[in-house]
Amino acid sequence: EAIANGVPAFRTPAVKRAQHTEIGLGVLLGTMLLGIAFLIQVHHVVPRGNVTILAQLTAGAFGTGWAFYVSNIAVTMVLAFAANTSFGGLPVLMSLLARDHRLPHMMATRSERPVYRYGVAVLAIIATIVLVIVGADVNRLLPVFAIGVFIGFTISQTGLVRHWITERPAGWRPKILINGIGAVLSALAGVVFFAEKFAEGAWLLLVIVPLLIANFAWVENYYKKVAAELGMGVIPPKPAREVPAASVVVLPVVSISRVTALALERASELGGTVRPVAVELEPAATRALCKQWDAWDPGYELTVLPSPHRQLINPTVGYIRKLTDEGRNVTVLMVRIEPKHALLRLMHNPRGPVFAAALKERTDATVGDHGVPAVSGLCCAA
Repeated sequence: EAIANGVPAFRTPAVKRAQHTEIGLGVLLGTMLLGIAFLIQVHHVVPRGNVTILAQLTAGAFGTGWAFYVSNIAVTMVLAFAANTSFGGLPVLMSLLARDHRLPHMMATRSERPVYRYGVAVLAIIATIVLVIVGADVNRLLPVFAIGVFIGFTISQTGLVRHWITERPAGWRPKILINGIGAVLSALAGVVFFAEKFAEGAWLLLVIVPLLIANFAWVENYYKKVAAELGMGVIPPKPAREVPAASVVVLPVVSISRVTALALERASELGGTVRPVAVELEPAATRALCKQWDAWDPGYELTVLPSPHRQLINPTVGYIRKLTDEGRNVTVLMVRIEPKHALLRLMHNPRGPVFAAALKERTDATVGDHGVPAVSGLCCAA
């Protein structure tokens, strides 16, 4: 799963390299699992209190000297890396859900590292709460974990079957057979495991899964209402044209909406040359934005700032420094959404205050704060 989520991190050709890594991992894990199972059967190893099966096998092979401790420390390090995989994989998954408007957009925010810091923070908090509730007893978590894995495998395999049926590329029939068998086996294993472990904690899935689905639906519905109120995806009327002046008003742009048009009008009223700028965090999204901007043609040229490392602040700071070095007075107009209820602020990207603080600290620009008329249930401030 970590390899599948991390395909963009591989060098070109990323898909082929990820496939080879996945095959290598499968062969390695299969060999280790069968080898350990063989040793357990041959030496009749059985569970004992406070001594793991692996520790017993290691003691039988090396004794209880230094090799025993080195092996167990190695196992501990592997488990630590396995735990770290969650912090590398789940925030990425949460960011994808956030881009699909099923989690708060802040989950898709990268730090300058770049890491999905809010996803990491939420995962750390939830993991801590769960550990406290179960008293760090792994056996109480295993049923929920195992069934969750089988559910994920079943859904993904079923999705691949639908993909092959819809696309029908070369060799699609054997692929359907492989993924279909995988889906059936995963579903059967999940049902059996759920029935066997229901009283040991598997019943929690009957609470967790519906809550997650309800939460995704509520968040998506909320963002649909926000998009309708702000005119997202609808070309707004052209804003009033600027009056050329010596000063420059920089307006960061992430999308085209009624709020963008209002912000351009407010920027024009400041009396400077308005320069809308967009940072190229995702090339495909930036190309789509430029295409929409050209179709809208508001009378202002959109400046795209390249960001090879997908950083937001550094490219913008460098651009503004260049303007100030030319002797211009620069004002940066920030736009943010202010919901009526304070709790709903968590639903919107909080990068604005961080962005403004960085600009004030690292540039000589003035960060503007100007009101924009409210829309139903929301207040958009610039």
